[in-house]
Amino acid sequence: MDQFPVVLIVVLVFGLYILGSAIRILREYERGVIFRLGRVLGGSKGPGIILLIPIIDKMVKVSLRTVVMDVPPQDVITKDNVSIKVNAVIYFRVVDPRSAILEIENYLVGTSQIAQTTLRSVLGQSELDDLLSQREKINIRLQEIIDHQTEPWGVKVEHVEVKQIDLPQEMQRAMAKQAEAERERRSKVISAEGEFQASQKLSDAAHILSEQPSALTLRYLQTLREIATENNSTTIFPIPIDILKPFIKTLEEEKGKS
Repeated sequence: MDQFPVVLIVVLVFGLYILGSAIRILREYERGVIFRLGRVLGGSKGPGIILLIPIIDKMVKVSLRTVVMDVPPQDVITKDNVSIKVNAVIYFRVVDPRSAILEIENYLVGTSQIAQTTLRSVLGQSELDDLLSQREKINIRLQEIIDHQTEPWGVKVEHVEVKQIDLPQEMQRAMAKQAEAERERRSKVISAEGEFQASQKLSDAAHILSEQPSALTLRYLQTLREIATENNSTTIFPIPIDILKPFIKTLEEEKGKS
């Protein structure tokens, strides 16, 4: 009779173990791939409560959430023979849990390795100027290539972003000099365009004043008035010869008569 409670406790513990092994609860973002005696049992299961046959069934959980993975810095030699160090970030998720378990041993490691080799290959086929100015195109190309290679594993690559491009010190100095020269060139071009426009306006003004002598006289007087207003001093200026012509003509006629 004394052994009865002990046996009862053992049976109860064994029953709880069997029950715990038979029931699995998967979250909304999780799926389970069930193996029965080593064979895959249909497709993925979940979410919710999953019933398993203890000892016979084994379940592998797979997360469907997007994984953000940093690609380690890679040494790349560009098409124009510039040595750079580039790192990137890749966003991907599992869309087929069954393939992610059966087709590859570890889809996380596999995706990381594919991303590294593709990053070196694609950037090595591009020139440095293209890497700096057309980064969006390169990101799209990387995403398409990596997604195509991981598709058999049930992995969908959503986005690839080149994070940072580290240039050698001598290349940074050369690019700084190039940028400074470009800014100086633009400044000279803008200054030359301003001088050209100003000379055109002055030429147009001179043409108009040459056709209207009276306008030139008025402009002359206006300028003298501005000078007198700004400087409190006596200003001596010559009288335009056109104003004196009528008087000179009259004097010559009177001399001719006499």
